[in-house]
Amino acid sequence: MHNITIIAGARPNFMKIAPIIHAIQKAKAEGFDLDYRLVHTGQHYDKNMSGSFFEQLEIPEPHANLECSGGSQAEQTANIMISFEKELLAHPADIVLVVGDVTSTMACALVAQKLQTKVAHVEGGIRSDDWTMPEEINRLVTDSITNYFFTTSETANENLKKSGVNDEQIFFVGNTMIDTLLKQQPNFIQPQVWNDLNLFEGNYIVMTLHRPANVDEESQLKDMIDEIIANTQDLPLVFPVHPRTAKILERLHISHQRLHMVKPLSYLEFNYLVQRAKAVITDSGGITEEASVMRVPCLTLRDNTERPETITLGTNELVGTNPKNMKPYLDKLFAGNWKKGNDIPLWDGQTATRIITSLKELFSNN
Repeated sequence: MHNITIIAGARPNFMKIAPIIHAIQKAKAEGFDLDYRLVHTGQHYDKNMSGSFFEQLEIPEPHANLECSGGSQAEQTANIMISFEKELLAHPADIVLVVGDVTSTMACALVAQKLQTKVAHVEGGIRSDDWTMPEEINRLVTDSITNYFFTTSETANENLKKSGVNDEQIFFVGNTMIDTLLKQQPNFIQPQVWNDLNLFEGNYIVMTLHRPANVDEESQLKDMIDEIIANTQDLPLVFPVHPRTAKILERLHISHQRLHMVKPLSYLEFNYLVQRAKAVITDSGGITEEASVMRVPCLTLRDNTERPETITLGTNELVGTNPKNMKPYLDKLFAGNWKKGNDIPLWDGQTATRIITSLKELFSNN
């Protein structure tokens, strides 16, 4: 029996691993000697991750929850490593599969290698080249000790090759986040806010802001929101707000009749809104991917991105973090001149199947 331990540390990780688990279950049902153990490090405590979250996305409950939330970056990394070492010693694996770029990704890769267990990184090779972002450090460290890379783009492949990774370690498979999106699209749920605000297709903008560079600098945040309000004509702005950001906005007395700050939404509710929005204004990497696949204009409030294919092929534009940059992009949107986007190679809903096919080959050859 080949055993894979799959690591998830935060809500977006579960969207990325759901299709991989489904592909493992399918391979197992077809007689392949393959099993998995799902380990939730508990890195992000998220009250939206109740039983219904697992039910909606058809993800089995994790076999183990290490409950390593809270603390500084260093404390959290250390806590995850201590807990995961015990977990992996008690339940040895042939491969530890890590996804994305959270602290759990890096910490569990380190533990696995120290215990001489092979590491596979789903979403390996993506780079923002911004070392002020903790995620970039996590990516660099993880990729420097990874054995097998499952990549989302040719850019990621090139990044890995430049750092000395051999071709036979790289498997260009696509994007598992998009597997989940395409599978769940028919199941999107209309949120309560749809009727409360009398929304209809194309007549509102969805906003999300969570990066410290945007929300912690208070005058910057106020200027950015003022610019957005000033240049979005009469459209409602729907802003699902993280509790931490909500406190800052309250302190700044930011309010406007068109700015609707709502509670965080479930995955299926949030993407219902994105799919029907005129545009999305965000600083999230994952949302730029989903918006591009759904062909929704996306304005990213960051100075760099680790997902350049959402710009070169998708519907995303990098606006930057200077509030004065907003107007020309919003003018272009309202003039109807936004790019339409193209298909992104291998973002087709079959990525997890390709990952399991590659793993089966690796197991057969070793």
